[in-house]
Formats: sequence, C-alpha cells, structure tokens
Amino acid sequence: MITLIGTGHVFNLSQALLNIFDDVQPDFLCVELDKQRYNALMMKQADPEAHKKASRDVPAVYKLLAKFQEGVAKEYGVTPGEEMVTTINYAQSHQLPLAFIDMNAQVLFKKMLKSMTFKEKIRLMFSGIGGLFVNKKRVEKELDKLKDNFDDYIDEVSKKFPTIKRVLIDERNEYMVQQLLTADEQYDKIIAVVGDGHIPGISGLLEKKDIEFKTIRLGELRNQETGVSDSSTASFTIEHKEN
Repeated sequence: MITLIGTGHVFNLSQALLNIFDDVQPDFLCVELDKQRYNALMMKQADPEAHKKASRDVPAVYKLLAKFQEGVAKEYGVTPGEEMVTTINYAQSHQLPLAFIDMNAQVLFKKMLKSMTFKEKIRLMFSGIGGLFVNKKRVEKELDKLKDNFDDYIDEVSKKFPTIKRVLIDERNEYMVQQLLTADEQYDKIIAVVGDGHIPGISGLLEKKDIEFKTIRLGELRNQETGVSDSSTASFTIEHKEN
C-alpha cells in the first residue's frame, strides 16, 4: 500500500505528519526532493551562511520561487521545507530507508526556461513579482478556492504556462511514479510526502497501473494540525484498491 501525503512547503504540518507516520508504521519513506535539494535543505538548517553562498549560482526564477516560499512560510511561523525535514528526521530516528524521488530541480528549471516562449517568461516574471507580496490572508483565500476547483486551477496553469505544466508537473509526476513503482515491488507500506499539487497526477498514473494506494490531502493535514474536524475533510481522502 502506498500512502500519498499532499503537503504545502510553507505550512506547519510536522505534528500531523508524525501522527500519520506513527499510525501507518511505514517500512519505507519517500520525499519530493532530489539529492541536491536535500543537501541544500540540510545545509540551510546547519549553516545558513554557507547555504546563502551556495545559492548564488541557481537560476533567477528558482531564487524568486524560494523568496516567495520564505515570505509565505514566515507568515505561518515555519521555514520552507520543514515538512520534508520532519520526514527525513523520522526516517533517521526510526532507522527506515528513505528515498529522494524527485528529479534534479536545477536541471528542470534550466530545461523549463529554455523551452518557454517569450510570452510565458513575461507572464512568469510578473506573476512571480506579485507573489512576493502575498500575505497569509490571501494564501488562505486561494486555498479555499482550490479545494473545490483544483482541476480548473490546473487547466488555467496549463493555458497560461504550458511549459511549466509539462516540465514542472507532468514530467515530475511520471518520474516520481516510476520511483514509487520500484519501491512498491520491495516494500509493503510506503509513505510518499509530496506537494499537494502533485497528488491528482500521481494518483491518476497509479490508478492506470492498478497500484493500491490512498491519499491524504493538504486540507486534511491542516485540519489535523489545528485540531479542526468537520465534514469537509472527507473530500480530501481517496483510497484506490486493486480489483
């Protein structure tokens, strides 16, 4: 059984994740990271100054995204990627195997920028600048809209930024699913912690392969973290079983 957990890199989800890990008792953990991003994340935790120097050569759009995430995460009192650190620490403390199932981020961004049209780049630049001024209230408003209209949101991204949709979402989903299929051949209880935006695509690909899985979406995680319980959480959990 694969358990897909959809997270947001800017929210405080640590306790909710730990509760799920203890409940599921996985024998294999996966995170939406590549080795380079893992090293950078660990460096940032241990030596922020060294991380700052090492980040000078990353693509400008990657820096812009990082700055946006840092700004939003600050609103929630966390650092970006804290849910990944929680998962990594859990794997280490419980002596569980851990896999980095994502593609190399810098290679992806370079490929994306090389493939993007001039119009897409202009749109990305202005949307990125606007994103630097997003506050907690606006983030919550957008999340409420996404709960019921996620497919519409993805369609909108595909129309405005087709290259981003193809490279940063579709290709990564396919790559991560391949890693999960390999793990599924060796382990019984797998947990994969990935960005919530990847859940629909990964779920669809696993369904086509007749792989048994269930999903826990970001909305449910956040309700667990805040102690909120209402009927809306039911829409975030989906279980798929082989016939």
